[in-house]
Amino acid sequence: MDPASPRSPERFIADFFTEFTAAALAADADPAEVVDRFHAPEVVQIADGIRLDRDRLVAHLRPMRKNLRDYRFEVHEVIADGARMAARLTIHATMRTTGTVATEVFLFGEFTPDGKLRRADQLTRPVAA
Repeated sequence: MDPASPRSPERFIADFFTEFTAAALAADADPAEVVDRFHAPEVVQIADGIRLDRDRLVAHLRPMRKNLRDYRFEVHEVIADGARMAARLTIHATMRTTGTVATEVFLFGEFTPDGKLRRADQLTRPVAA
């Protein structure tokens, strides 16, 4: 998180995921450029035991574009310690084939000074939509 930012940690997390998702869904946006705009080059994201590096994140955007129809991030709480954050949020999403789903996310992340995600460990679970 940018230390000079006036945003609260909750607003930072909400903005990060909302802006990243909007950019990722833009039909004319290059997936690699989108990932690089929001993630450090050495990014590692582990979600439910699945490890994604930069290349796998770029590959993940293609099916996301095809399947995600609508989304909203509900940030419940965030604890920040400098560049590190722990957050609990719910992703509300409407998918092309499965309809509306809600996923609670427990995130432990580290951000660069300019607000890019460097590392994230996430546990998720489905919740009532």
